[in-house]
Amino acid sequence: MQRKLRNLVEEAALRHGVEVVGVEVKGHGRRTLLRLTLDKEGGVTLSDCEKVSREVGVMLDVEDMFPESFTLEVTSPGIDRPLKGRTDFLKNIGKLLNVVTAEKIYNESFFRGRLQSVAENSIILTVDKTMVEIPIDNVSRAKVEIEIK
Repeated sequence: MQRKLRNLVEEAALRHGVEVVGVEVKGHGRRTLLRLTLDKEGGVTLSDCEKVSREVGVMLDVEDMFPESFTLEVTSPGIDRPLKGRTDFLKNIGKLLNVVTAEKIYNESFFRGRLQSVAENSIILTVDKTMVEIPIDNVSRAKVEIEIK
């Protein structure tokens, strides 16, 4: 069911020019919540969420994937969402990041720096004019720091 649900949601999102970055089903029965998280270059608009929500809602009713009533929530990831994986880092090159590592690097486990590049298995930050390479597998948490200019 999870694969079928994901495929259905991705088809609808593709038609509206957005990417599905999360599909979450919580609860069961009448308390089922289906949360879809969408993203696109430049950010998702309320209109994007509405269009995908309408289409997915109809498709789910036709497919009868949830026999009882359910709540469909379609949202954007937010500006301070956690970065997960290489693709998220690639989208944020040049931005200021806060990164927490699982294991210390240079005796530190917290880094605040500008993302310079993304290699196959690591990210490179400039921290106080020093380049720091952090293996992606060692990243415990990472998010873009909001800069007000």
